[in-house]
Order: sequence, then C-alpha cells, then structure tokens
Amino acid sequence: MRNRLVLLFASALGLGYLPLMPGTFGTFLGALIFYFLAKTQLWGYILGTIAILGLSFWLADRAEQILKIRDPQIVVIDEVVGYLIAMMSFPPEWKFMLAGFILFRFFDIAKIWPASFFDRSVKRGFGVVMDDVAAGVYANICLHLIRLGLHWS
Repeated sequence: MRNRLVLLFASALGLGYLPLMPGTFGTFLGALIFYFLAKTQLWGYILGTIAILGLSFWLADRAEQILKIRDPQIVVIDEVVGYLIAMMSFPPEWKFMLAGFILFRFFDIAKIWPASFFDRSVKRGFGVVMDDVAAGVYANICLHLIRLGLHWS
C-alpha cells in the first residue's frame, strides 16, 4: 500500500502513467497547483514550493527504488516543482501561465547545462528533480525578460 501511494504521488496523481507526453501532463498539474498557490503571499508560495521540492526528492528516489529503474518515465513530480519554480513571482494570469508552460517544457526537453549534468551525472531522486529545477530557473529568467520586453504587468 505504501509503495502505491509513493508511485501515485511521484506520478503526479497518475498523470505519469499516460502513454504520450507524461512530462507535459505533469506540468499541467503544476499549472493547476500554481494557479491556487500563486493566490497566497509570496512567502507562502515559496514555502509551498520548497515543501513540494523536498517531497519530490524523496518521492523520485523511492520510485526509483520501487521500480528498480533510473529516472522512471512515470515520475513527473519533478515537472510539477520545475513549473512552480518557473512561475515564481508571477501572477496567475493566462499569458504568464502559458508562456511559462512553453518555456519550462522547452528547457526541460533541451537540458541545457547544468540540467544536462544533473540528468546524466547525479544519481537518485536528487538528480531526477534537479534537472527540472534548472529548467525552471531558466524559464523563470526568460519569462522575466519577456515581461520586461513586452511591458507585461
């Protein structure tokens, strides 16, 4: 029963089991969580993101142990936390959410250093999650630049 719960949460409530683009569907859950979490004060958003980040390290690690595979495709909790990082300090408005979604997915797939380092060289749950953290940071920076360039408020 405990292993089922770990896999349920590591797969973002089962979205990681979808046959096509599980990471994209995991990011959708991240967008939903963002929408509600972003309505809190920034410190609440940061604390919530840190809590999900810490939990995702443990869940990804346990899922690898349960399934006996490195970085299982069903583990998409890392996409949830990566999207939350991408969206930190932005309002829950459709233009930011869509641009952040596209940017995060791009950087998650592109695996630009240091994401590639975490993906290839760092083992266990920490490596599984940290490449998405790096993608989230890149997406956040780009989204801030877009906000400035397009004068989005």
